[in-house]
Amino acid sequence: MRSVESGGYRPSIRPHEQGAQTTTTTSTDSSAPSWLEDITGDRALAWARERNAETEQRLGGSRLDGLERSIRAALDSPDRIPMVSVRGEWAYNVWTDADHPRGLWRRQLLDSYLDGGEDWEVLLDVDALADGEGVSWVWHGARLLDPDNDRALIHLSERGSDTDTTREFDLVSRSWVEGGFSRPAAKGSMSWIDRDHVWVCTDLGPGTVSSSGYPLQARVLTRGGRIEDARVVLEGAPSDMTVGAGHDATPGFERSWIEVAHDFSHFTTYLLPDRPGGSGAATDTEAVRPAPRRIEAPADAEVTGWREWLLILLHGDWELGGRIWPAGSLLAFDLEDHLAGDRRAHPLFVPDGHAFLQGFTATRHHVVMTVMVDVVSQVRVATPPSARPAGGRWEEGDWTASVPDLAGASVPPLCTISVGAVAPREDDRLWLTVSGFTTPTTLFLLDLDPGTGAVASTRRVRQAPALFDAAGVEVSQHFATSADGTRVPYFQAGRPGGDPGAPTLLYGYGGFEVSCLPGYSPVVGLSLLEHGGTYVVANIRGGGEYGPAWHRAALTRNRPRAYEDFEAVARDLIARGVTTPSRLGIQGGSNGGLLTGNMLVRTPDLFGAVVIQAPLLDMRRYHTWLAGASWMAEYGDPDDPGQWEFIRAFSPLHLFDPARAYPPVLLTTSTRDDRVHPAHARTMAWRMREAGCDILFFENIEGGHSGAADNAQRAHVQALVWEFLWQQLGA
Repeated sequence: MRSVESGGYRPSIRPHEQGAQTTTTTSTDSSAPSWLEDITGDRALAWARERNAETEQRLGGSRLDGLERSIRAALDSPDRIPMVSVRGEWAYNVWTDADHPRGLWRRQLLDSYLDGGEDWEVLLDVDALADGEGVSWVWHGARLLDPDNDRALIHLSERGSDTDTTREFDLVSRSWVEGGFSRPAAKGSMSWIDRDHVWVCTDLGPGTVSSSGYPLQARVLTRGGRIEDARVVLEGAPSDMTVGAGHDATPGFERSWIEVAHDFSHFTTYLLPDRPGGSGAATDTEAVRPAPRRIEAPADAEVTGWREWLLILLHGDWELGGRIWPAGSLLAFDLEDHLAGDRRAHPLFVPDGHAFLQGFTATRHHVVMTVMVDVVSQVRVATPPSARPAGGRWEEGDWTASVPDLAGASVPPLCTISVGAVAPREDDRLWLTVSGFTTPTTLFLLDLDPGTGAVASTRRVRQAPALFDAAGVEVSQHFATSADGTRVPYFQAGRPGGDPGAPTLLYGYGGFEVSCLPGYSPVVGLSLLEHGGTYVVANIRGGGEYGPAWHRAALTRNRPRAYEDFEAVARDLIARGVTTPSRLGIQGGSNGGLLTGNMLVRTPDLFGAVVIQAPLLDMRRYHTWLAGASWMAEYGDPDDPGQWEFIRAFSPLHLFDPARAYPPVLLTTSTRDDRVHPAHARTMAWRMREAGCDILFFENIEGGHSGAADNAQRAHVQALVWEFLWQQLGA
């Protein structure tokens, strides 16, 4: 669940790639042995360890050791910014370093944080907890109890998998609450309603989870009770993907929300007044329990509650009152009017051919939006009227819009801006974070005028140090022309004009409406840029850089458009003289691993090295493994013969030709990845090895979908990747 920074609430069960760990096996035309699908099977792990040893031997040496040390030092840098969440007078942070690889959950007074203080109070040492309990715990977050902030629901994962457990923690005594709220390890969530009630969505056995392993029931659990006995408030259908619930504790606007995800792209949202089953309810008897009220909105829209307003972000066009609001619009409605059937929309943002909404937050008086104009960041503010107009009827135009002056924050060109409310229930302070390929991350505190939304004051709070030598590195934006004539933007960081003899790495993702934006990466800088290499990020279709339509353009049967876009960027780099095929490497993970896997089998002559990480590669069976069923809205249903016909056209395992020549490949995965089954990578590596291809494989035992459980593991895997690229692309 995700609490909106406005102090309001919207469920966030658009989980991208999460699911339960299963080992379903079906027939396939792959020649790889079925035992590779046994996630923790002795034979499969022995095979993985043999491949790991081969990879370590081939890539090992003094340069790998040096890369790993420098990457680890950057990841553990004591001078990086400790990002915080604010509750009351305290600023909370999770900190990892060489001495605390799993993390310290800590806090300090907000005033001290703003002054640059380091007087942190440690609340929980995850490394000490792991050592004491003999479990490789990885921090998964905490939820504080409003408004007292003296209790927390802490989520912990074993070895970094998505499956996690929840325990209640006392911040006063710094100890677990004996007999307190807890949730056994499963996919799901637990969040506060009040001190004696929580929402819980979890796996309670057959019939309570979907085919992709997510919970289908939203329950209210009372202190001292058992989850199995907790009241089911709403239950999804067996065909649904998941159900999530959460509570908005904003004073005067207390209520709960439940969201049913029918698939990855279609949702139904319900509102429950007050505190269901909690102390704020008049009674908790069956006769008077309020039924969840369905919010009327398009199924593909995001619904957010903020004080007296309902905010709806459209992912498709919506005809409302004789007017069509285009996909990507953010609309505001008076919540009570909307529930009563008066659906008068107030447009806070409407996209055009170049500007699209990237995200939004809210302070006490304003909705603050980050907007991408041809993938370049802007900030805009929308402000509702202070009171309902005379006559009680809202009209379009009652909200005001402004573009705040950010001159005090000194935002360089081609940097990414992100915003977040500091204390949204109390004031209009705003965190503003600026980051770019050569611009170390800087955190500013802005105070917006309550009435106008103008920036009343700007304060630089923290700035990360420069962790690599960026002298001579130029950042630029370019556009390539795809096969169907679409202009595809991409960012380039490197020496002016490029050096065809130096390595170039092209990165992409192209799925799930995820945008790839400029950001400061010490690892890229240390490993590539300061040695004369070029780094390129492609903004291909399937992502969100140009709003929902950019995403929809590469769904299901149109997925190859993303691959055509990526190829167009590669060819443009070559045509501009930035690089040559032998010096051009590509990298992608997860859906990006599906991207680079397709590049390998579609246009192998275009690249000199291919890095495929945590990938989907067997698209015939992806929906039967782990969370795969939840992604069918993105890729299609392989069990439908008509859909399998187009899915097969982007299934790298099935497009692989043993007789064809391929560039060197590094495939990485994680045994504990319970989103994307490691058999995708294992099976492809097996087939390529059998064909005599130049293929290296590395499987980390811990780390979940990210491939690493801590910075030591993360540095090692990244060093392997960069050493592989330098061996293949370096002059």
